[in-house]
Amino acid sequence: MTQRTEQDFLGRCELPTDALYGIHSWRASQNFPDDRRFASHWYEAVGLVKKGCYLTYTSLKRAVAQHLPQSSFYREMINDELLAALTAAAGEVSAGEHFDQFIVPAVNGGAGTSINMNVNEIIANRALQMVGETPGTYSVIDPFDHANIYQSTNDVIPTALKLAAMSRFEVLEQAINALRFVIEEKERQYRNVVRTGYTQMQAAVPSSYGLLFSNYSDALSRDWWRVSRCQERLKVVNLGGSAIGTGMAVPRYFIMEVVQTLRGLTGLPLTRSENMSDTTSNLDSLVEVHAIIKALAVNLEKMSGDIRLLSSDLTRGEVSIPQRQVGSSVMPGKVNPVIAEYSISVAHTVYANDILITSLSGQGCLDLNPYIPVIGDALLSSLNLLIGACNTLKYNMIDGVEVKEGVAVEALYANPAVTTALVPAVGYSKATEVAKMMKTKSVNVFEAIDSMQLMHETSAQKILAPDELLKLGFSIKELYQDA
Repeated sequence: MTQRTEQDFLGRCELPTDALYGIHSWRASQNFPDDRRFASHWYEAVGLVKKGCYLTYTSLKRAVAQHLPQSSFYREMINDELLAALTAAAGEVSAGEHFDQFIVPAVNGGAGTSINMNVNEIIANRALQMVGETPGTYSVIDPFDHANIYQSTNDVIPTALKLAAMSRFEVLEQAINALRFVIEEKERQYRNVVRTGYTQMQAAVPSSYGLLFSNYSDALSRDWWRVSRCQERLKVVNLGGSAIGTGMAVPRYFIMEVVQTLRGLTGLPLTRSENMSDTTSNLDSLVEVHAIIKALAVNLEKMSGDIRLLSSDLTRGEVSIPQRQVGSSVMPGKVNPVIAEYSISVAHTVYANDILITSLSGQGCLDLNPYIPVIGDALLSSLNLLIGACNTLKYNMIDGVEVKEGVAVEALYANPAVTTALVPAVGYSKATEVAKMMKTKSVNVFEAIDSMQLMHETSAQKILAPDELLKLGFSIKELYQDA
């Protein structure tokens, strides 16, 4: 393999001749021994931000040519051919191309400088190929002077992170709704199927599977509403603010136009921060939106845990879930609730990411937070995991959930918990006696009432009818009618 030599102020290194990465990326790959890939969505977003910067630079160049003699501008501007090549190369990165040349791992230090420089080198070297030069010919197109023109790691990388996160939040909204719709269908399907309600894992009072599924549906409705507001929390960016948000060494024209250009490219409601120093220094918006998706993780865990329990061999078999894969390498015929377990595992990963994002966001120091690579990786990881969890729950578990109505009704009337419905008519003590007989004699509630001659069979049937059990409370008039 032929090699080329690159140099920075720290020394030299040998790289493959056709590599699009350069010395700065190579040093990062040596310094950060993490084999997890950087988030592809973030990589693509960096390319999109860079493209927005080059388009803004093109607009700036036209404005300069229109209003100022070229000789009076303080520096020579990038010529049109090179600028077009940079823009095209950035477009390729934004489409996910050349990701194999991105060699900086997910966990890295330096506030994202390695991320920015790896993309700068890919864009510069790809642009060099487009104009007929070989990678590394930085006298023609330079990763700093050209690919990074009027940019800083500290405004490009967090802006790209927010852009990537906003796009993933849109996908998460859709995934939540898709899951919610299939749960609502289960709610309608089993609206009047009675079941025993449980508190503290002990039988409590009669309920229904419709109500149980409505609990999950309403929780996901709140999750969707909260997630739909996350773009509002993330839309304020510091692009154009340069190193610490002051716009040092950046033309004012560029600062005023670059976010608007990026908004046009993405279709996202991006807006330039009124205090770019604050937006550069503080990452509380990332803490806030991750807390919102943590709430979704909580609801997914609760739902998954419930259905896992209800469909387990410990219950009476009222609920069944799809059998997705063989569950044991040694126990024949065993099938495990892997989708529920996956969802619960995802939830706990999100909880861990929340602690990471919270603690490292608090570690920001003065004008910058150097931990944004890890914070951003955790945020995008949580988003991707939750999108996946919603999708697999919908397609691989919830859609195939079945409730066996006959088994559920029989189980309810055999459970002493049903005697709570008798309390308004016969009082707590008599109802307790019925419950005790059901336990000691292993009879259902109707058999116990008949044995005790507590009330007429017709009255018992009326009080304990499924539609009566599912009514919201009772009226005093009903007691007089029963009497």
